[in-house]
Amino acid sequence: MLLYSIKSGREAMQIDDIKKLLEQTYWADKRDIGIIKKSIDNSLCYGAFLKEGGKQIGFSRVITDYATTYYICDVIVDEQHRGLGIGKTMLDAIHDNKEVSSLRGILVTRDAHDFYRKYGFQEGGNLYMGKAREEVSESSVLKVKVDE
Repeated sequence: MLLYSIKSGREAMQIDDIKKLLEQTYWADKRDIGIIKKSIDNSLCYGAFLKEGGKQIGFSRVITDYATTYYICDVIVDEQHRGLGIGKTMLDAIHDNKEVSSLRGILVTRDAHDFYRKYGFQEGGNLYMGKAREEVSESSVLKVKVDE
C-alpha cells in the first residue's frame, strides 16, 4: 500500500516544505523563498505527499515551451523517505504527461545518471554549456512600464 500520492499543479505545492526539501540539495540549498515561489509560478510542478497528514515529501519541476523542449529540474525527495520509489513515481508522472513527453527532454545532474537513463536520457558529451545565475536584488532590477 502506497503511503504517498503524487499531485501536479502549482496550487498543490507547499512552499515551506519545498524550501526544506531544496535545502537538502547541493544545487539549491541556499535558494531564496521568493525565487522558489517564482520558479513554481513558471513551471509544471509535481509533488509527493504523505497520505496521512498531507506533508509534501517530494518535489520536481518541468520547464517547457510545449513545442520543442522540456527541462526537468529540482527533483528531490526528503532524505527520510528515499529508497521507496517516490522519485521514480514523480518521473513516471512527468513521463505520462502527454503535453511534454513527446518533446526533447534535457536535464543536468552530476550524480543521478543511472536513474535518468531509465527514462531514455543519455549523456550528451561536450554539448552542454551553461551560464551561472547572476545574483540580483529586486531593487536593482530595471522596471519597465508598458503603456496600455
